[in-house]
Amino acid sequence: MEKDSHLNVENATPYASRPRSPKLFPPQIGCIGLGNIGFLMTRNLAMNAPKDDGPLPPIMIWNRTLSKAEKLIQLVGEEKCRIAKDPEQIARECDIIFVNLSNDDVVREIYSRLTISLTHDPPVRHKIFVETSTIYPSLSAELDNMITDFPNAHLITCPVIGSPLVAEKSQLLLVMSGDYRSKQEVAYWLVPAVGKKVIDLGGDLQKALTFKLLGNSLILGNLEVLAEAFTFAQKSGIGEDHVESLIKEYFPAPSIVNYAKKMMGDHFDGSQGFSIDGGIKDATHIRRLTAKHNSPMPAIDVAHQNLLTARAHFARKKQEGQANWETLDWSGIIAGTRVSAGLFPFDQRKVCLPAFWIPLNALTGFSIGL
Repeated sequence: MEKDSHLNVENATPYASRPRSPKLFPPQIGCIGLGNIGFLMTRNLAMNAPKDDGPLPPIMIWNRTLSKAEKLIQLVGEEKCRIAKDPEQIARECDIIFVNLSNDDVVREIYSRLTISLTHDPPVRHKIFVETSTIYPSLSAELDNMITDFPNAHLITCPVIGSPLVAEKSQLLLVMSGDYRSKQEVAYWLVPAVGKKVIDLGGDLQKALTFKLLGNSLILGNLEVLAEAFTFAQKSGIGEDHVESLIKEYFPAPSIVNYAKKMMGDHFDGSQGFSIDGGIKDATHIRRLTAKHNSPMPAIDVAHQNLLTARAHFARKKQEGQANWETLDWSGIIAGTRVSAGLFPFDQRKVCLPAFWIPLNALTGFSIGL
């Protein structure tokens, strides 16, 4: 039986216990990337990390946009976090390094920088790199080759499942693959400080990343169905408020209720959720995986098209200076279903004019339609 099978996926208790080898001192932890989820994970770890080996040293943080790192310092205090001058400093000085970045290209770029740093300053004690980004699974093999070229260095994949609302409450699901002892050590620090449970998928690094994309396919599929239902309710005269009541009554999952609320109120601020660019990236990865495994997901194909449509309309509004947000949330997928139904993309209170309506004021000066 594979060693990892001793860790019950339905119970986080084995991970919550201290690894058998006692530590003489707590590790130096570093975090690279402070997006909506990464920010909350780092904050919760800084505030709630276990203290069996003494207080955790201030977590070293780095983010491409410095203001996000400064905001975290203001929130938790300098005794909990400190800003690294660059990712290379984190690679050199930290024992456990969490990476949470937006896409595959950025992840590849950062790991290239980390490995160059380690080439000049090889690790002399156990060092764990924890890849929590949502990336295409095969990229993990490339990253593993980079990291395991160095003695004492290990890579595990640990994408997380949950919205910012879930992350806020330290209720994320942590999906892990890779070296057993490294997973056990990392899980000790993350459960329950950051997440409520670990789902262990063994030693194959690609499995956790595949599972994360599968999980996102469920969320994206629900978003597509919600968008279609709200659009149909508007066109049929049922009213979106009745659909929202139905969701709260019969499908009261917090994430579904939250996304329904966003669609109902046209609240599509991506800075407070998950950007539509991230949604399109994940949908592209999912479609690529389903093609590889000959396992079609037609709902994701449709959702992908509606995400593209929504992004195109949002780009036009930004170009015209009429966008209400800097970044569009992926719940804005409803713009795609609305446009297909002849409605305005981002304002369900408006009703599109008939296709034969022609403004005559440009020709006659009168605001009359045919």
